[in-house]
Amino acid sequence: MKAFLILEDGNVFTGTSIGSTKEVISEIVFNTSMTGYLEVLTDPSYAGQAVVMTYPLIGNYGITPDMESERPWPDGYIVRELSRMPSNFRSEGTIQDFLTKYDIPGIAGIDTRALTKILREKGTMNGMITTNENYNIDEIIPRLKEYKTGNVVDKVTCTEKRVLEGKGKKVALMDFGAKNNIARSLNQRGCEVTIYPAHTSAEEILAANPDGIMLSNGPGDPKECTDIIKEIKKLYDSDTPIFAICLGHQLMALATGADTHKMKYGHRGGNHPVKDLATGRVYISSQNHGYVVDTEKLDSKIAEPAFVNVNDGTNEGLKYIGKNIFTVQFHPEACPGPQDSGYLFDRFIDMMGGTK
Repeated sequence: MKAFLILEDGNVFTGTSIGSTKEVISEIVFNTSMTGYLEVLTDPSYAGQAVVMTYPLIGNYGITPDMESERPWPDGYIVRELSRMPSNFRSEGTIQDFLTKYDIPGIAGIDTRALTKILREKGTMNGMITTNENYNIDEIIPRLKEYKTGNVVDKVTCTEKRVLEGKGKKVALMDFGAKNNIARSLNQRGCEVTIYPAHTSAEEILAANPDGIMLSNGPGDPKECTDIIKEIKKLYDSDTPIFAICLGHQLMALATGADTHKMKYGHRGGNHPVKDLATGRVYISSQNHGYVVDTEKLDSKIAEPAFVNVNDGTNEGLKYIGKNIFTVQFHPEACPGPQDSGYLFDRFIDMMGGTK
């Protein structure tokens, strides 16, 4: 069956329908990872977006147990070539069946390189995936321009708290759309991790007397999370050690008076270089974000830049003055991606008093 990707600038790509045949409007973004497509599909940070994979062949090792959440989250999936016959001893099925099961529409067989060039040159834009060959582009484009992702954190957060048992430090993990490997990385270091829904009050978290607080990644515009930002300010004032990743990094910045803005096309992939400003060392990182902290509006008495993106100079982390708080824009838990910056979890444990 034919499928069409219609962009708000009027460009139309024709390909083959994969997964669900329902019609969807979403923000179109691209990911440059060469592998790890299942971790990308199950990363809650993609809620409200349709993902273009720039690597040309996707699905060659099928669906494996390497999921970062219980289900896939993108609104749509766009690939150059979809492997129909996966080959891997751990394979449990195909991407085609996986997308169909979760009612996610996709399109294969389009020129993803040309599409990515459009998104890089013109910036991230909205688009529609449809199988309707009689579409009216003049009616569709106004709908595309009106579409807003909105507050998608509420869609992806857990509904009740749960605990990963451990004999070490007690960590409260705020779930704004947390990838499983964040909790796993802490748990593997002996931490007892309690995962809380996004709208849990600061009072409830602090009443549990955690040794440290982890603010997770998540989807959407951080400025949409107004109530959460108020609670994070209370956590900031508590003097409890805090480590934040991605959306959590942005929310902490907003809670302390800084600002964020939308990037032209964001950082999404497993090959982004970031520089540690304290040591000068560069790490290759996994990233997934479309917003960034504006360091020009950063109060130097509250926080200072700790990491910077080598490619475009944007902020990749903050160290808070006089506080046991540091935050990063990239993903030290990787999955998919390099493990260069996994040491940041060890730094967090040291902030909480070490393993003893």
